[in-house]
Amino acid sequence: MIELYYWPTPNGWKASIALEEMGLPYNLNQIDIGKGDQFAPDFLRIAPNNRMPAIIDPDGPDGAPISVFESGAILQYLSRKTGLFGGQSPREQVAVNEWLMWQMGGVGPMAGQAHHFLKYAPNDIPYAKDRYCTEVARLYGVLDRRLADHEYVAGSNFTIADIAIWPWASLWEGQAQTLNDKPHMARWLRKVWDRPGVRAGRALMAEKRGDRSDTWVQADLFGP
Repeated sequence: MIELYYWPTPNGWKASIALEEMGLPYNLNQIDIGKGDQFAPDFLRIAPNNRMPAIIDPDGPDGAPISVFESGAILQYLSRKTGLFGGQSPREQVAVNEWLMWQMGGVGPMAGQAHHFLKYAPNDIPYAKDRYCTEVARLYGVLDRRLADHEYVAGSNFTIADIAIWPWASLWEGQAQTLNDKPHMARWLRKVWDRPGVRAGRALMAEKRGDRSDTWVQADLFGP
């Protein structure tokens, strides 16, 4: 089985959702980032940037074990391994890579900073909150316009681009965003959430999350 090193965060959900959607058996290794597990020497040998998720696949490309860190790299690796969710045509494959890079370079960092300054910064810094929340709003506007004429982010098929973006976008409430002006994003959020693999990956260790600001998902996971 694939060894999954995980904590229930948006980046962690990318890996757990991918494994569930692809039907790959895995063994869960908890990396409690609140306790500093990500700095343990054994974990750093797998993930030198001291960030989870990470995986070890005992059946790597040459039949030998391989470790993979960085959530986007994990998605690409698992997609190549299984032949799933990487795009069904050359054009769709290009779109998958475009939107995966868009998430890794934009939505993830900007939404993460917005969340930090809204929830965890020791001092109230209005400029920082406005800066990052405004950029997240811009990015979600880009996503909404893309989804106006595409069923999924990369086209007509569910791909790892959706797996990468959905975990962060699903937390829009905690990022001080609104969906009132983003009907296409709202439709897509619910459509992706209706997939059993997405629900299973999102539910993994959900009880460990103290921040339950994503109320529409939490109602499904924990009840009203």
